[in-house]
Amino acid sequence: MTAAERRALLGDVVIAQIHERVDEAPEPGPEVIDDLRRILTRPAIAPRVDSRPADRAA
Repeated sequence: MTAAERRALLGDVVIAQIHERVDEAPEPGPEVIDDLRRILTRPAIAPRVDSRPADRAA
């Protein structure tokens, strides 16, 4: 979704409210940053998707 699509969907007022809340939020602590860095550098393996139709799977 593009910024223009988000703006059309949400409107300027809602987007302004989101920006205000983000600006008010405290900065994350070092432990949060470390956890996020670990998660993003070693993402879990995506689950296997079974391509068979549901009525034939089993």
